[in-house]
This record gives sequence, structure tokens and C-alpha cells, in this order.
Amino acid sequence: MRIACIGGGPAGLYFAISAKLRDPAHEIVVIERNRADDTFGWGVVLSDETLDNLAANDAVSAAAIRAHFAYWDDVAVVKDGTRITSTGHGFCGIGRKRLLLLLQERARDLGVELRFEAEVGSAAEYAADYDLVVAADGLNSRTRTEFEEVFRPEIDRRRCHFTWLGTTQTFADAFTFIFERTRHGWVWAHAYQFEPGTATFIVECAPETYEAWGFDAMSQEDSIAVCEEIFRDHLGGHPLMTNARHIRGSAWINFPRVLCERWYSDNIVLLGDAAATAHFSIGSGTKLALESAIALADEITAAPDLTTAFESYEEARRVEVLRLQSAARNSMEWFEEVGRYLDLDPVQFNYSLLTRSQRISHENLRLRDPDWLQDAERWFQARAGLPDDAPVRAPMFAPYRMRGLELKNRVVVSPMAQYKAVDGAPTDWHLVHLGERAKGGAGLVYTEMTCVSAQGRITPGCPGLYAPEHETAWKRIVDFVHAETQAKFCCQIGHSGRKGSTQLGWEEMDAPLKAGNWETISASPIPWSDNNPAPREMTRGDMEEVTAQFVAATEMAERAGFDMIELHAAHGYLVSSFISPTSNRRTDDYGGSLENRLRWPLEVFRAMRAAWPENKPMSVRISANDWVGADGVTPDEAVEIARAFAQAGADLIDVSAGQTSVEAKPVYGRMFQTPFSDRIRNEAGLATMAVGNIYEADHVNSILMAGRADLVAIARPHLADPYWTLHTATQIGDRAEHWPDPYLAGRDQAWRLADKADQTVGPV
Repeated sequence: MRIACIGGGPAGLYFAISAKLRDPAHEIVVIERNRADDTFGWGVVLSDETLDNLAANDAVSAAAIRAHFAYWDDVAVVKDGTRITSTGHGFCGIGRKRLLLLLQERARDLGVELRFEAEVGSAAEYAADYDLVVAADGLNSRTRTEFEEVFRPEIDRRRCHFTWLGTTQTFADAFTFIFERTRHGWVWAHAYQFEPGTATFIVECAPETYEAWGFDAMSQEDSIAVCEEIFRDHLGGHPLMTNARHIRGSAWINFPRVLCERWYSDNIVLLGDAAATAHFSIGSGTKLALESAIALADEITAAPDLTTAFESYEEARRVEVLRLQSAARNSMEWFEEVGRYLDLDPVQFNYSLLTRSQRISHENLRLRDPDWLQDAERWFQARAGLPDDAPVRAPMFAPYRMRGLELKNRVVVSPMAQYKAVDGAPTDWHLVHLGERAKGGAGLVYTEMTCVSAQGRITPGCPGLYAPEHETAWKRIVDFVHAETQAKFCCQIGHSGRKGSTQLGWEEMDAPLKAGNWETISASPIPWSDNNPAPREMTRGDMEEVTAQFVAATEMAERAGFDMIELHAAHGYLVSSFISPTSNRRTDDYGGSLENRLRWPLEVFRAMRAAWPENKPMSVRISANDWVGADGVTPDEAVEIARAFAQAGADLIDVSAGQTSVEAKPVYGRMFQTPFSDRIRNEAGLATMAVGNIYEADHVNSILMAGRADLVAIARPHLADPYWTLHTATQIGDRAEHWPDPYLAGRDQAWRLADKADQTVGPV
């Protein structure tokens, strides 16, 4: 084939090399508008895995690249005069210019024509003259713009500003993150050596700091001078340098996050940053480009036609690209919101930075640097009040105190509806279900939503606290938990609102009963869905009546012996229906502004708090994101909602999300709701509980150690395994967690089997 590669960066060059290796008969030209040694940026970071992939594809160029690598193993974080270093991270770097020159030399040796300082025309014109056009023309791809209607790119220019500099201060001992507090705000640097005598030095800051310094109006020389002054103590007299002299004015940019819906059009295909970008803070942009170049060369060689090749290429690479983009987004957003974390203790700040992308987990850190992690865990335990000589355990097993209540660990059995109550009364099912999970090792066990009236039930199978027999039945369960386990017990109290009078969970979810429906009430007469009847809008008299029901349920919970209660103000139920604008269209004092929408929920909470003993804690569950954009509760607003409940006396914010509108479009994934907990905890300074697709010890420990929550609620895993906490402790080598006495023989066998498995499994 006759192939034109638009763009002479790593992506275009390496594709040309890979395609020539597969078929030397290809006529390939690489067209680049800049000079051969022009580049924006200094160093490139690659992993050993990527190097292995390059060696398998082309041993010659891989060997040349490897010969010029600088290696380092440590990550150092410097803030407020404190430097913390951890090891075992394994990076390698090479100068971007050096990489380009090596790839150019290899391409020429293989017979690729290279045209530099060439006028690059329209991709459509090349498509008419060549069999295949590979558009590897970078972040600001002209080809992507030319065929925008086909590629349908999503380009998100991110919040922070950065400038990519170099320095002769090599930072040879570690990949170094430096955070400096300046008179105009925090400025930070990502620094690493990539060749003898030279290091990358990326300077980044928030837009408020950027504007306050006036970087946008500075020349490159003045901007560099300011950065040299900011980082004077770390540069040791070495200058900062730019290789972007050809750029007029400021060389600061906002990172564009690019993802295209489609990667090809006829005989034109996107490659590298033209198709998708990954934020520089995880160093995967070049990795994506090189590995995508290999995949594209493979597909055009193996497929019968270009369309089939392009489809296979896109299918093969899109998942990997999305995976890395997800990690890069997490890392990028951490830096964008770094202000939340700058007041954390240096140990916790360092841990938060290391785990920011979610690619590095708690146990992965233990493999990398066991001594550092053990010291961090010891610090966490000391913060939890344990003595210095206490055995070092994972964060999930540290105690936690709220008012007069102390939990033995940070694991919580999340509220999970069972639909097994009879006329509002819990049954033996609840005794066994909750009793088993209390025996299973969690520090805190929640009831499912316990309703304040028959009208307030979600289904006929939902439990309540509105009749004497309910109190008696609950007291039996509470007494068992207290007598036979070390778990504490929380009663979640709520009212279904417009989501009530529906079928059991395993029947038709959220659908009205086939017979015997009762009237529902809500903030506004808006049905939950087209299948549900409209609720009656609550009057002021209704509010007073339901508030009294919440207080009565609270008093019953106290007499039943619960250690803690929670107001359910999430998931579209009655209290939530006032908070969310998706369900509250009132024009009185209880609708409109957030202050008005919170008015009755706070009245309910304060009344419950007044009826609940002062020494016992109380939490509130909120939906921190309605997942409907600006028309619903947003994460910004959730911080204010949490603050309002805390001011009313809440000791813990149980941070959930969604389930407030059938129009919601949630973004699922591991720990997908934890960022909302993180934000509330670190912006508002409130104790939080994280919940939502958390299912491994690594998840729990990383959330706690990074300061993203104070407690972690586990739902579905506890349905599958009542003894999740005890089994998890066994798996991670913890031998201090309490087991019930009748189960000690089973514990000992489980420990022996786990120890044996550790001894027989070799290194991975």
C-alpha cells in the first residue's frame, strides 16, 4: 500500500516502522510540519511492560531506546518542608527528542520517507492520493477537526494550567512531586530525570493561582523566572528551560482530554493523541500511542480490507484506552482538586497522591514498599487512638468513635432491603439475617430502612417502628446482637414518599401493587414514573404529622436499644423528595432554593436529634448526585447539604447517590460514589461513610488510608457472605480480628489454609 502518516511524533513514526516490518513493500511517507528535532515536552515515561511490547514488535528500536533510559525506583513528595519517599515504583524515562531521533533513524533504515518542515495539507487530499492515511497529528489534530462530523470528538479542556519545562537539576534519585505555597496560592511541579544531566519539570496550578500570578500576560522568559523563584529551594541554582521558543507568548496550556466516538473515516484513521489523550500525571500518553501503533499495523496486515482492519483496531484498543483514560482522569482530578488535601497530614497526603489513579492499591503498595506502608498504617492507628505498641493492622481494623459509641473497626454492613416483614414487624428472618452479619466481624450493622408509618412503607414487606409489636420485635434482635457479638447496631429510619405502595423487590421493582395500594405523599404531586400514581402534595399539617412519626420511631429505637440511628434522606424517598429539585416544585417556603428545600428535612432531623440521647450518634444518608446534571442535586450542592445536617447535629454523613429520578444517568464503576464522600469529607471537614460498588479489602483500606471516608459500607458482598469481614481478615493475613467462640475451630482451619496458600503460591 501507499501510506501517508500525518505527524512525525512517536505515534506516526512507530506506526511507519511497524507497518514496514510487516510488509517492506509498503510505500510509507511521514509528513511533519516542524523540524526533525522540534518537540513540545522534555521526557517520556514508559513502563517495563511497554518496553517488553516494543521489544516483541521491533527488537532493534527497543534496544536503542532502552540504551538511553534513565531508571528510578522512588517517588518523593515534598510539601511544607517535609519530604516523604517511598520505593518500589519502577519508572524509566527517555528524552522526547532522543526518542524521536531514534525512531527517525530506524524508520529511515527501513525505507520510510520522512518529510520535515513540510506544508501539511488536507487529510482529504492525501486520502485521494494514498491507499491509507494515518492521522497522528497530535492533541490539536487538524484531521480530527476536518472530519469532526464523522469522528465526533469530545474535547474537554481541563481546569488546571501547566507549562512543560526542563532543568539541569536532575532529580535523579526519585520521581519528585513538589508543592509550594506562594502568595497567590499553591503551585506544584512534577519532576523526573530522563537523561544524564536533564530532567522534566512540569509546573501546574489552579486557574485562580494562574490568574493571580498573571501568567497569561507574561512572556515565556518572565514566566520561567517566576517559576525559578517559586522552586528556588529545590532547583539548587539550576535554571528552568523551555523548548517551546517557537510558541509566541505564554507556553501555559490547559490539558485537553480527547475521546473520539469513532476513529476512522473511509481510508483515514486516527492514531495517538488525535484519537485519545491521557493526562501527563500518569505518563501514559506515549504508551497509548506506541501500543496503538502496533495494533493498527497488526490489523491492516491481517484484515482483508481497511474497514475490517479499522473496526478491529478500534475494538481492540478502545477498552485499553478507556481504562487508562479512567485512571488518568482520576489522577488529573486529584491534582485539579488538590486544595482539598493540602491540609492532610504529610503521611496521608502522600498516600492519597500515590493511590490517586486507583491503579495502585493498598496491598500493591505493600508489595512495593512494605516498610513505608507499615509506618503509614501505624500512623493511622495512632490517629485512631491506639497505643504505639499495638500490633500494626490494616486501616479497616482501626477503631472509630462517634460521641459515646466506639466501633471496633471501620467496616459497616450497609442497609439492605429484605422485604420479609409482616405488617411492619421484623421476623425471624431479620433475626437470622442481621444476627449472622453481626457475627461476621463488621463493626457496625445497619437495619434496612425502617418506616415511620404503614403509609411510609415502600412495600408490604418493609419493616417499621410505628407499633408496640415492632418495638418488641426489634428489641429481640438488638438484644441478640449485643449479647452475642461485638458489633454495634444502627437503625435507619425513613418514609417511602412517592416510591411507596409498590411490589416486593424481587417482583416488579418500583411498580404499584396489583391490589391494595395506599395513598402516597411527597414534596410535590409528581409521580415517580409513568407507571406510578401521582402522590399527594404534603401540606404543612402533613409535615407536622410525619415529623411526629419520625420522633416516635426515634423514641422506639431508643427503647429497643439501638446504638445509633440514621435519617434516610436519600434515594428519592420522602425526605429526599424535598431536597431534590427533580421532585420538589413547590413555590412556598419549602421549595425553590436549597435553603428552602432543606427546611423540612432539617426540621425532621432536629426533632429526631432532640429525642435521641445526647451521647448516642446520629447519621444522615444523602444522595450526593442526582445524575441529571444541573437540574438536580450536584456534588457542589451536596457539600452544602452535608454541612447543613452537620450543623443540625449529624455525626456522620452517609454518602450515597442517585435513585432520585428515572431520568438519572449514573456513571458506574469501582467505588463510583466514593469521590462524593471524599469531597464532603475534605471540603467540609465532616465525617463520612463511603458506599457503592466497594467489594475488596483493598478498596476499603485505600479509601480509609487516603482520607476519602471514615467508615466504609459494604452491601452486596455482605449478602453473598455474612462473614465477609472475618474472611477478608483471613485473606490479608490479619490474625487479630475477633471470631465468636463457637467458631474458633473453623477460624483456626481457615488461618492454616490461608497460611499454606501463601507459602505455596510463588511470585507473580
